[in-house]
Amino acid sequence: MSEKSLKDIQTEVDNYIGQFKEGYFSPLALLARMTEELGELAREVNHYYGEKPKKSSEEERTMEQELGDMFFVLICFANSLNINLEEAFDLVMEKFNTRDKDRWTRIEE
Repeated sequence: MSEKSLKDIQTEVDNYIGQFKEGYFSPLALLARMTEELGELAREVNHYYGEKPKKSSEEERTMEQELGDMFFVLICFANSLNINLEEAFDLVMEKFNTRDKDRWTRIEE
Protein backbone atom coordinates (compact mmCIF):
# COMPACT_ATOMS: atom_id res chain seq x y z
CA MET A 1 0.00 0.00 0.00
CA SER A 2 1.38 3.39 -0.93
CA GLU A 3 1.53 6.35 1.42
CA LYS A 4 -1.06 9.02 0.66
CA SER A 5 -1.29 12.59 1.86
CA LEU A 6 -4.59 13.97 3.09
CA LYS A 7 -4.72 15.96 -0.16
CA ASP A 8 -4.34 12.70 -2.15
CA ILE A 9 -7.09 11.09 -0.09
CA GLN A 10 -9.42 14.07 -0.51
CA THR A 11 -8.80 14.00 -4.27
CA GLU A 12 -9.43 10.25 -4.45
CA VAL A 13 -12.75 10.62 -2.63
CA ASP A 14 -13.69 13.61 -4.79
CA ASN A 15 -12.97 11.61 -7.95
CA TYR A 16 -15.07 8.73 -6.63
CA ILE A 17 -18.04 10.92 -5.68
CA GLY A 18 -17.66 12.95 -8.89
CA GLN A 19 -18.67 9.99 -11.05
CA PHE A 20 -22.23 10.07 -9.67
CA LYS A 21 -24.95 12.57 -10.60
CA GLU A 22 -26.02 12.87 -6.96
CA GLY A 23 -22.63 14.21 -5.85
CA TYR A 24 -22.07 14.93 -2.19
CA PHE A 25 -24.94 14.76 0.27
CA SER A 26 -25.92 17.96 2.07
CA PRO A 27 -23.91 18.91 5.18
CA LEU A 28 -26.87 17.93 7.38
CA ALA A 29 -27.15 14.50 5.73
CA LEU A 30 -23.38 14.00 6.02
CA LEU A 31 -23.49 14.90 9.70
CA ALA A 32 -26.26 12.34 10.18
CA ARG A 33 -24.16 9.73 8.34
CA MET A 34 -21.13 10.58 10.47
CA THR A 35 -23.23 10.22 13.62
CA GLU A 36 -24.48 6.84 12.39
CA GLU A 37 -20.92 5.68 11.72
CA LEU A 38 -19.82 6.92 15.15
CA GLY A 39 -22.59 4.82 16.69
CA GLU A 40 -21.34 1.75 14.82
CA LEU A 41 -17.80 2.42 16.05
CA ALA A 42 -19.09 2.85 19.61
CA ARG A 43 -20.87 -0.48 19.35
CA GLU A 44 -17.66 -2.23 18.26
CA VAL A 45 -15.64 -0.58 21.05
CA ASN A 46 -18.29 -1.69 23.54
CA HIS A 47 -18.05 -5.28 22.25
CA TYR A 48 -14.27 -5.37 22.63
CA TYR A 49 -13.73 -3.24 25.75
CA GLY A 50 -17.13 -2.95 27.38
CA GLU A 51 -19.65 -5.18 29.00
CA LYS A 52 -21.81 -5.77 25.93
CA PRO A 53 -21.04 -9.10 24.25
CA LYS A 54 -21.67 -9.45 20.54
CA LYS A 55 -24.79 -11.42 19.60
CA SER A 56 -24.16 -14.56 17.57
CA SER A 57 -26.36 -13.11 14.81
CA GLU A 58 -24.28 -9.90 14.54
CA GLU A 59 -21.88 -9.46 11.64
CA GLU A 60 -18.20 -9.43 12.59
CA ARG A 61 -17.00 -5.86 12.05
CA THR A 62 -13.71 -4.41 13.12
CA MET A 63 -12.85 -1.05 14.59
CA GLU A 64 -10.60 -0.58 11.57
CA GLN A 65 -13.62 -0.88 9.25
CA GLU A 66 -15.71 1.46 11.38
CA LEU A 67 -12.93 4.06 11.60
CA GLY A 68 -12.52 3.77 7.83
CA ASP A 69 -16.25 4.41 7.34
CA MET A 70 -16.08 7.46 9.63
CA PHE A 71 -12.97 8.75 7.87
CA PHE A 72 -14.66 8.45 4.45
CA VAL A 73 -17.72 10.39 5.60
CA LEU A 74 -15.50 13.01 7.27
CA ILE A 75 -13.62 13.46 3.98
CA CYS A 76 -16.92 13.77 2.09
CA PHE A 77 -18.03 16.39 4.61
CA ALA A 78 -14.80 18.38 4.23
CA ASN A 79 -14.85 18.11 0.44
CA SER A 80 -18.47 19.21 0.22
CA LEU A 81 -17.56 22.37 2.16
CA ASN A 82 -14.24 22.91 0.30
CA ILE A 83 -12.23 22.39 3.49
CA ASN A 84 -8.61 21.35 3.06
CA LEU A 85 -8.03 18.77 5.79
CA GLU A 86 -4.27 19.32 5.82
CA GLU A 87 -4.88 23.00 6.64
CA ALA A 88 -7.54 22.07 9.20
CA PHE A 89 -5.09 19.65 10.83
CA ASP A 90 -2.35 22.30 10.91
CA LEU A 91 -4.76 24.71 12.63
CA VAL A 92 -5.66 22.23 15.35
CA MET A 93 -2.03 21.25 15.94
CA GLU A 94 -1.10 24.93 16.25
CA LYS A 95 -3.79 25.23 18.93
CA PHE A 96 -2.49 22.17 20.80
CA ASN A 97 1.10 23.41 20.58
CA THR A 98 0.29 26.92 21.84
CA ARG A 99 -2.86 27.32 23.91
CA ASP A 100 -2.82 23.75 25.23
CA LYS A 101 0.95 23.23 25.44
CA ASP A 102 0.96 22.98 29.24
CA ARG A 103 -2.37 21.23 29.66
CA TRP A 104 -1.02 17.69 30.07
CA THR A 105 1.77 16.20 32.16
CA ARG A 106 4.78 15.56 29.93
CA ILE A 107 6.77 12.35 30.05
CA GLU A 108 10.15 13.09 31.57
CA GLU A 109 13.01 12.55 29.15
